[in-house]
Amino acid sequence: MPIAFKEWAITVRALAEGEQLLTLRKGGVREENKHFEIEHDRFFLYPTFDHQRNDLVRDSHRPELGRALEEGVWAEGEPPASALLRDGGIVQPDRVRIRAWAEVSASYLITDPRCVDALSPYYVWTPDYAEKRLAWKRRHPLHVILLRTYRIPRPVTVKVREEYHGCRSWVELHRDLPFEGTPVLSDDEFERASAQIEAIASEAVPVLA
Repeated sequence: MPIAFKEWAITVRALAEGEQLLTLRKGGVREENKHFEIEHDRFFLYPTFDHQRNDLVRDSHRPELGRALEEGVWAEGEPPASALLRDGGIVQPDRVRIRAWAEVSASYLITDPRCVDALSPYYVWTPDYAEKRLAWKRRHPLHVILLRTYRIPRPVTVKVREEYHGCRSWVELHRDLPFEGTPVLSDDEFERASAQIEAIASEAVPVLA
């Protein structure tokens, strides 16, 4: 079965639009030993609304939060008013749309918050939230994963299963999906950005290149 990587719907949208090039991860409470591992080098991007909050996305991208709801399909056709949670999150939809896939281009382990801040042009979260990802489980370094993202020719809708819920990074999709499509950035654009990210993370420990 195809493997998918869970990220906030707003993040998946940013990756699919070429507005975000990386993700930051330490692991969820349902990961093995609660530590994140890069288990796959190519995967589909699964949009989730778990813990997604308006105040953790920078002002320039908050208009995209409403559009990110398009990644979900609710039984009533749209998220009910009761779906809005006190923390700004959304209850999970009945189905989600898979619009893109990604391959790992490079990965680094970092411990310096200055590095996280310097990488802020390449993600849409607020810098303080990105630093909170670093601060969580302080004894463990943060994975900075550079992704080359591709939009698939036509979005595919998949049913949200019980095993997809919760703080986990990887899910198995119960339908066939091809790794087809076009990269969201040209080769030149991606190579320039990759070089800039590598320069920022040059003092980090590279774990995949």
